[in-house]
Amino acid sequence: MSIQVLQGRSGADVRRLLDALPDWFGDPAAIDNYVSAADDLQYESSLAVDDGLVLGVALTRRHFPEAAELHLIAVHPDARGRGIGRRLVDAVAFVLAADGCTLLSVHTVGPSFHHEPYAQTRAFYRHVGFTPLEEHVGLEWPGPTLILVRPLRSVRTEAPLQ
Repeated sequence: MSIQVLQGRSGADVRRLLDALPDWFGDPAAIDNYVSAADDLQYESSLAVDDGLVLGVALTRRHFPEAAELHLIAVHPDARGRGIGRRLVDAVAFVLAADGCTLLSVHTVGPSFHHEPYAQTRAFYRHVGFTPLEEHVGLEWPGPTLILVRPLRSVRTEAPLQ
């Protein structure tokens, strides 16, 4: 596996990835919004690429100098379980921390909505260092939205590994 995480934009690849994940992205209007965000300069876009094929994407948006949101992360179902999602999150966290950002948040469907695919999503976020902060009903959709956060260490001040 020679996965590279690169800065780049590809609305077409975002659409292809999200279309392959109907358990998470079954709403055509939501997919259209993510595709638009992929080409919007307000969002940073990272692509996980293997031999020229985009297997994953992460979109982030900086809300404040100290805080950013992981707006989207998606990995093609055929490539899940290969560490691609973790590599995307870690790459995003590294770039943000190097620029002085100290907190990364993400929103997903909350645990009070019983749906196995989103239970997997919440487990992934916890596995890559996010902590659940709070759940709100009606925040972004009629159901529950869970907000998770991940503290970022400043790359400039972090002590090297011993």
